[in-house]
Amino acid sequence: MKQLKALILAAATLVAAQAWAADDAQADKIRDRIKPVGTVCVGADCGGAAVTAAAEPRSGEQVYNTACMACHAVGVLDAPKKGDKAAWDDKLAKGLDASLQNAIKGINAMPPKGNCLNCSDDELLAAIKFMSGR
Repeated sequence: MKQLKALILAAATLVAAQAWAADDAQADKIRDRIKPVGTVCVGADCGGAAVTAAAEPRSGEQVYNTACMACHAVGVLDAPKKGDKAAWDDKLAKGLDASLQNAIKGINAMPPKGNCLNCSDDELLAAIKFMSGR
């Protein structure tokens, strides 16, 4: 009888130890799943990636080919076509600066910056000059 009690006690101890170890492993997995993805750094040098200098400005043709061509090649919703002197003369009647402001802010169906949100004002002006032949 004593041996049976000792055997049951040993088995119960092993089962309890396994359950405890499994509980710790499960808790570690849960901690890994709910840990923060990142941290916020405010007002200090956090050692993040260095800001790279901007590349050379794109030419008017490059901007046209990447952002403007979709609408201005075929005149979508009355967009002046590239090289259409009469249409561009009408659009440029108030000057290049006014056309640049229209390009920056958007006009009619054209969204702001023609959806070229990474274009500088100079690049947009170059694209206007390229499309209008100025």
